[in-house]
This record gives sequence, structure tokens and C-alpha cells, in this order.
Amino acid sequence: MLWTASQVIRKFSTTSHYYQNKLKLAIIGQSLFGQEVYSNLRKQGHKVVGVFTVPDKDGKADPLAVAAEKDGTPVFKFPRWRVKGKPIPEVVDAYKAVGAELNVMPFCSQFIPMNIIDNPKHGSIIYHPSILPLHRGASAINWTLIHGDKKAGFTVFWADDGLDTGPILLQRECAVEPNDTVDTLYNRFLFPEGIKAMVKSVQLIADGKAPRVPQTEEGATYEGIQKKSNAKPVTLYGSSMLGGSAPTGQALEVEGASQPGLVTKNGLVLYGTDEKPLLVKNLQFEDGKMIPASKYFSAGESSSVELTDDEKKMAEEIRNIWKGILSNVAAIEDSTDFFKSGAASMDVVRLVEEVKQKCSSEVQLQTEDVYMATTFQDFIQMFVRKLRGEDQEEELVIDYATKDVNNMTVKMPYQCFINGQFEDAENGKVYNTINPTDGSVICKVSYASVGDVDRAVAAAKEAYENGPWGKMNPRDRGSLLYRLADLMEEHQEELATIETIDSGAVYTLALKTHVGMSIQTFRYFAGWCDKIQGKTIPINQARPNRNLTFTKKEPLGVCAIVIPWNYPLMMLAWKSAACLAAGNTLVLKPAQVTPLTALKFAELSVKAGIPKGVINILPGSGGMVGQRLSDHPDIRKLGFTGSTPIGKQIMKSCAVSNLKKVSLELGGKSPLIIFSDCDMDKAVRMGMSSVYFNKGENCIAAGRLFVEESIHDEFISRVVEEIKKMKIGDPLDRSTDHGPQNHKAHMDKLLEYCEVGVKEGATLVYGGRQVDRPGFFMEPTVFTDVEDHMFIAKEESFGPVMVVSKFNDGDVEGVLQRANDTEYGLASGVFTRDINKAMYVSERLEAGTVFVNTYNKTDVASPFGGFKQSGFGKDLGEDALMEYLKTKAVTVEY
Repeated sequence: MLWTASQVIRKFSTTSHYYQNKLKLAIIGQSLFGQEVYSNLRKQGHKVVGVFTVPDKDGKADPLAVAAEKDGTPVFKFPRWRVKGKPIPEVVDAYKAVGAELNVMPFCSQFIPMNIIDNPKHGSIIYHPSILPLHRGASAINWTLIHGDKKAGFTVFWADDGLDTGPILLQRECAVEPNDTVDTLYNRFLFPEGIKAMVKSVQLIADGKAPRVPQTEEGATYEGIQKKSNAKPVTLYGSSMLGGSAPTGQALEVEGASQPGLVTKNGLVLYGTDEKPLLVKNLQFEDGKMIPASKYFSAGESSSVELTDDEKKMAEEIRNIWKGILSNVAAIEDSTDFFKSGAASMDVVRLVEEVKQKCSSEVQLQTEDVYMATTFQDFIQMFVRKLRGEDQEEELVIDYATKDVNNMTVKMPYQCFINGQFEDAENGKVYNTINPTDGSVICKVSYASVGDVDRAVAAAKEAYENGPWGKMNPRDRGSLLYRLADLMEEHQEELATIETIDSGAVYTLALKTHVGMSIQTFRYFAGWCDKIQGKTIPINQARPNRNLTFTKKEPLGVCAIVIPWNYPLMMLAWKSAACLAAGNTLVLKPAQVTPLTALKFAELSVKAGIPKGVINILPGSGGMVGQRLSDHPDIRKLGFTGSTPIGKQIMKSCAVSNLKKVSLELGGKSPLIIFSDCDMDKAVRMGMSSVYFNKGENCIAAGRLFVEESIHDEFISRVVEEIKKMKIGDPLDRSTDHGPQNHKAHMDKLLEYCEVGVKEGATLVYGGRQVDRPGFFMEPTVFTDVEDHMFIAKEESFGPVMVVSKFNDGDVEGVLQRANDTEYGLASGVFTRDINKAMYVSERLEAGTVFVNTYNKTDVASPFGGFKQSGFGKDLGEDALMEYLKTKAVTVEY
């Protein structure tokens, strides 16, 4: 083919970019704008070595990712680049591996660390929709219109630390027309010209011709929330006194204050003239903008989201809602301010409810959200972020303690869990949690203070009174609890492993009972959520009036739960599942020696979608945390499982503080009566289980066996024979029958208990010693010839100690009298083939649970709890649900 000279000139002029310098680029950003910049740079001959964008939303990739993946360009979808202000090493390594010479950031909503910004040979350039230095910060287009600027435009500048103050590379501007909106400016100028400018900027850098013009401070503006020198909040919202010492935070000079304030993760801490700290939740500025106080220095790290076609249709529907409310406004522009246009508090409620009704009932929109996004554009951005599930809620950040054990790597949170976040104790204190198998330290755990309790209770109260939990449809609440149970099941091996190394439970038992029954408990109570109902009651009608009386079952509010160390996860589940199903929020203190599964549970609760503040977990001492929970005036119910002396102290504190409701599951000395007409094989097997189940660390363990004289010796002989077959050892070994006691202090107490028994004259038939190996292993023990006056006949061992007494053949009344001669009444049992005898004895035994020809057979649907000094109130079953509800009677005359 022959070309003329003019054709040759034209050909080379249209393809001349192939003969210019080219760069290896990393594109960091998202949206259609980012996609167009990416495509045009590739057309210009530059090599894109990596695209770094956001994760898929609802299964849909960002447009930039779609284009890059289609081209075979490496795509990285990082949810975030840093944690707690520090770059994530794996993310940094993945970025550096692509070898970019320049970072191009066309539209980036993530905060990129400076070691990424400065890494390439040529650094990084970023697009900003304003004529810098004017309108630095987020929502710059909005401020262009709000301030009535005559000119709009954009800047390509050399990226800095996120304050938009880096040197300018290129700027373009256009006139602002009288009827311009954000959309018209964007579509007419900022989008098409911005793409061209980004491509030109890259070429200028490649050719070594790119300028670096320092920004001046003259004419510079920030959004009021972004620079402390000119951010002056004029109104404070949601303030409360802060108990204990103030947490760490970034100092903020406050005019007229006795000392600087602190911007913390929980809000702004201010000090009065008495130097007492006040925690402020929200701030409102002179321009009416309201923000969470915790975001004072961090706003502006994300940019506006670009709406899809469906979201644009929804935005127009919302615009019509605004028109209906603000009837005095001629047109709803993006810059229209809801409150400056005359809206009042009642209009806020109407706006929220209309948007829920007409747009999406799935979005948990609150009245507070309107105050946080007062302009139409900000409201749309907020709503769309919520709709997408990216409404900038702080991500859950966890510092795990990890351990390679049981053929897996278990990841264990170890900090306090308050208001949806893991954080160190206020005073920074920690303690060691010990593996009872060998006495080694598993990890250091936060040691909660009184101040931590106050913050956790405040979070639970806020979640109950103002959060989505209290407003949630009961069926939706049940769905979240079902999801939580599913997550527990997905993590059951990890939970069981943690339970084993932290409590000493044999792994197979931990898997089946500790964890398995916990999962069943949550599923059972999840089903109750939408079945909580009252009654209609006929009352005396004083004619001629008619009356209707009905009752409602309502949640109590903030509940405290204090649990023991023998079944750490299961005791949590037994109480918290009923508490949550009833609609309460909770603050839970796990046993000091076994905190780890409770903290892992907290992690799973976040993944399940339980709103922040609903569940709070505080590891630490009972004397400090437990006592403060008992005393706290904002707690309406306390559920406790533990010893009788501590239960009495808790009950006293709860009464003196604010007469809070209490349920107590306390000590036991449960009798098991074995008659001569029993099934001996079953009696031996179940009798051993009644004592040695979970190493005897079992609240309903048979504390004393009464064996009819004619079968006594045979029973003991067979028990000892079976004990000798038991394998004592590593609880993670699947063949182990008997693991270590929970902790050393308990081990020592059991040895002392056995010494007392011997001194009192009981016969030590077997055991009574610590096993000669590392860890806290106690031999299964058998005492006979135990008389009623002895210490071991009256007091609970809470360990693997079988205490056996004879009773005369046929003396049913006598053995019943002896069985009931105790201040405890938690559980009991009887073995006989005579059904009449079984029913008679079960009727006469003074205990909350009676087992007939079985033992330890509890079920989530069956109420569990004791009489006398074993406490009152029930776990499990419908009865447990009632423990966390109050009854309101309503009478209507008509």
C-alpha cells in the first residue's frame, strides 16, 4: 500500500504517543472514573502493572476491577491498607511486588499509607475535585456550590499524607452556571476533563516535564472537621460523665478549658473546672455539620461514592420525599440543607420513616443519621453507604494471640470487648491465663477495671435505648442469633480447642457438650424471639364501662452476667442466649481463669451482625468487675453461677444498689440414691459419670452417693475396677478419659479436701493424690464409710471425689431424710427398677432436678436451677426466658 506524504504525516501524528517515554503504573482507586483513567493510560502505551481497588460488593466487582481483570492486569482488592494507623505488612509486600514507577490515584476512597505513596520512583499523583488550595478535604464539589464559588475545577497534585496539601501538578477550571448541581458539574467538566488531565499528567511525569508547584495557605479552606486549627465545634451532643481515668487519645486544645481535650475512639473527652472527664459523642459545627466526636481528626479520609443507575433512581425517590417535607423550597438541590430549609425534629422522624417505607426497610436508618448528613448530597451518600453495607462503621480490629495446637492454629482475642471493639483495659493491666495441662502461659489477657465496667455498661445502655437492637423486629433478632449459632458451629473445633487448653476439658467432651450444647442453646432461644407474648385477662367490669386488660412481656434493659470456670462457653450460652432473645443487652464477666472462649464468642458475635454495644465481655477479677456490676445503678438484672457465699454477697449488693433482679445458680451437694433393685451395670456407669464427668467440675455432680447395703461392696468394687481402666492425660488426646483440674488453686483445695476426709475417719478406697506428671491432674478418688456428720458428707468438692454412704436395705424413708439433710438443692438422682419407688422418691427429693435411672442428662428445653442455698431462678427452657423479661399490665376502658 502506498501513502502520500500528507498521509504519512497524519499517521505519525496520531500514533506519536508510542514514541514517547512510558511508565510502569499502579492504579489505586475505583469507580467508572478510575476505569476510564486506566483504559486511557493503557491506550497511551503505559504499562499498568497492578490495579489496587476495593473488595466486591454484593458479589459485584468495581468497574475498575472488571476492566482490569478482563485485560489480564493483576488486580488486588484490599479492604484496608492499615490497621490502627500502621500499614499492613502483607498489603505493603503485595503492592511492592508489582514494581510500579508511579502511583496513579484517580478516585480513591481508602487512606493509603505514606510508605506506599512514596515508594515508586516518581511517587504518587491524585485527582481532587477542587481548585486547590481551595476546598481541601472531602465533599469539595459540595463546598464549591455551598460557598457560591464562581469557578469550579479540579487539581492533579502530588499526593501527601491525606490533607490535600501536596504540590500541584496540573489544574483545570470552569465557570459555575446558575443552575449547576454536583451532577451537572461532574458530568459536564469534572469527569471528562479530569480523565484527560490524569492521562496528560502521567505523560508529563514520564517526559520529565511535570511541575511541582507548592500550595499556598492563601485562600486555603478545609472542611471544619479536618484541621484542628479552624475546626470549632459550637454544640456538643450525647455527653456523659466518664468513670475512671480517661483513655488515651489525640490532644485537642479547647478554648477556655482547664486542660486539652482528648479525641479517643469512644468520643471527645473534655475536662471541667473540677478536672472530672466528660465524654462527648457528637459535635456540631458552625455550618450545621455534625460528626461523631471520635472522627474529629480522621474525616476526609474517604471520598464520595459514585452511584449506580439503581441508586440514582433511589436518590430521586428520596429527593421527592425531601420535596414533600420541605414544601417551602422551590427545588431540592444537592446542597439543600434539611434544617436550614426549615425542617424540625418531627420532620426528621418523617424523613427516616418515609425513606424506610419507600426505599429500603433493610437499611438501619436512625434519626441521628439525618443530623450527621444535613445536606441532600450528604444524606444520599450516607444512605447509599448504608445500603451497600459500607457506612464507614469502624472495622473490627483484633490483636490475636495465636497457638499451633490440635493440628490447627487457634486465634484468640485477649482484650476487653466493649461497644463492638477489642481494646486494652483502661489501666493497661494484664494477667496470665494458664494451660492446666502443663502449667504453661497461654497468653496475657486484659485485666478490666472499674472504669472499663462503667464504659461497657454505658455502651450496653446506649445500645438498648438508642441502637437498632431495641428497635429490631423480634424475628430479625432471632435471625441474628441463628446466624451466631451457625458461626459457632463453623468454628466449633477451634472453640473446643480453646476450651480444652484454657479449662482442661477433655476435647471430645468440649466438642460435644461445652461447645455443642452452647450452639443448641442459641438455636433454641433464637426460636423464642418472636414467640414472646402476654395474655388477655378478664377483670371485674364496672358497668356501664367495659374494660380490657392485657399483659406485655418486655425486656429488662442492661443485664450483667457472671459465669464460672467449669463450663466457660456453655455457662455463657445458657444465660446470654435467653438474655439476648428477650431483647436485653449485656455485660458479661467470664471467670478470671477461663476468659478465652468468651472473647472468641465476642468476635463471632460481630461477624454475625450483632450491633455494637449489645454484647460486652470483661475479663478480670470477681472482686472488682463482679462487684461493680452488682453495684451499678444502670444494670437491671444480674445472672450469676458460682459459689453460695459469693451469691449471697452479690444478692446483697444488688439489693442495696438499685434492687436489681437477680437469678443465682449456686453450690450443690446433690444426692444420688442407688437401690438394690437397680440395673447394676447402668448404676455403675452412670454413678461414675455423676461424679467424674468433666473431672468432677460439674455443678450437678453427685456430691454424695447413698448405696443400699446389700449391693454396696459390689458397687464399690466395680467402680474401682472401672477407674483403673480410665486414661488420665492430655485432654487433646481423643482417647483420654480424664483431664487436668481447672487451675492450681482448685487442685490444692481438692488435695486438702481428701486429707480432711481421711482425718475424719472415712475410708480412702482409691486415689486422693495428684498425678505425678506436669499440670494439675487429680486421681479419680473414692471414699466409703462416710458418716453424715463428716465434712466431706456436707461440703461440695467440685472435683473427681466419689463420697459413698451405705443405707439399710428397704429404708426408703431413712435414706430420703439423709438425702434431704443438706442446705443445698440443685440436683439429685435415683436408680431403681421399681417405677412406683422411683416416682415416690423423685417427688420427695428437695432438688430442682431429679434424674431417674440416668444422670447429667440436661437439655436446652428443660429448666435448670436449684432450691434452698443452691439459689433460685432458672437457666434453659421457657422459664429462663422469663428471668430476663418483665410483665406490664395494661387496662383500657372503652
